[in-house]
Amino acid sequence: MELVWATELLVIGGRPYPGFPILLWDTMDSCVPANEFMRHFLLRGAIGSRKSWPSTGRALYDFFSFLQAHELDWRDVDRGEAKSVVAGYRDYCLVECQLARSTTRQRLHYICKFYEYAQQQEWVSRLPFGYEERKIKRAPGFLAHIDASGGKAMVNDVMPRQHRVLPKFLSMDEIKELLEKAENPHHRMMIRLGLQTGLRRAEIASFPLAYVFDPDKAGRHERNIRIRLDPHDGHGMRTKGSKPRDIYISRRFLADLYRYVVQVRGERASLSRTQHKSLFLNQFGEPYADDGKRIERIVREIGKRADIKVHTHMLRHTYATHTLVALQRNGSSLEPLVFVQRQLGHSSIQTTMVYLHLVNELADNAVLAYDDELSDDLGAV
Repeated sequence: MELVWATELLVIGGRPYPGFPILLWDTMDSCVPANEFMRHFLLRGAIGSRKSWPSTGRALYDFFSFLQAHELDWRDVDRGEAKSVVAGYRDYCLVECQLARSTTRQRLHYICKFYEYAQQQEWVSRLPFGYEERKIKRAPGFLAHIDASGGKAMVNDVMPRQHRVLPKFLSMDEIKELLEKAENPHHRMMIRLGLQTGLRRAEIASFPLAYVFDPDKAGRHERNIRIRLDPHDGHGMRTKGSKPRDIYISRRFLADLYRYVVQVRGERASLSRTQHKSLFLNQFGEPYADDGKRIERIVREIGKRADIKVHTHMLRHTYATHTLVALQRNGSSLEPLVFVQRQLGHSSIQTTMVYLHLVNELADNAVLAYDDELSDDLGAV
């Protein structure tokens, strides 16, 4: 079994797809079922990012290699044994390869999607896995009035139970220490944008200059101003899955961003002959790469100087956790979890619910206005 990556010569629907995964048998013939599935799953819109190509390709490659090594047929879904071929592969990953549960779950996700497609195509008569009812742990209080599940959910029975590791977030003292060590005003403002909006790394890197304005001159007097993140508006915004969404930025922080543009950004912008659309530019006056990996390194380096282990996604966790606490304690008319879900751009509220488990860690802290503390104590640019 071989896994190769397509060149520009792979053209589908008139477009080249370099880097697309292709599975080949040892004879160099195409592994037709796997390749048809990947074209269906990765190109028809179900997956919005090319970043999923390698993980999907490697998962299918590893599964078919496992089958080949053990002389198993992927179509044998009625083996008459206690374990299906998928369950056997799961145990192989966990026991023999000692892979992390999260890695195993990711691989099984793609493999189960492959079998669902195979059943639709009538390549197999049934799925080699089923579903069972499992209890799900939830933090008390939030959304209890709309949760009719009884704390239970139907779960794929081949998946290993997920031992969820709660995301880590920064305390207010750590936030202040981190920003104090961010002496570069460009780096400081990138961190503040992450802390005060919950944007992803790539969203910070591509956040458009066009979205920043002076709220006073615009006659905007709301405390929080809605900003439309739209990958299709021509300003270069990148969001996960290219899905537009609205976020709210405090009027005070938007004014700080505008002052940053007027007083600081121009120096870097003058280093390039091109007028770039991105708010943040590197030391050469060029935009950061779309995935924001350089921003990730910047945040980690500043964290080391502050003796804090931090990464850009932790800024997102910090925003979500503190905002939930602030909304809850302020008695907001908004449903706190729904607001944070929309702000973060989560497609499912289940993803956002992990932050409920972090709220108890802040129960004794006087966190009544997260944005006010950041703006008042940390100051402007």
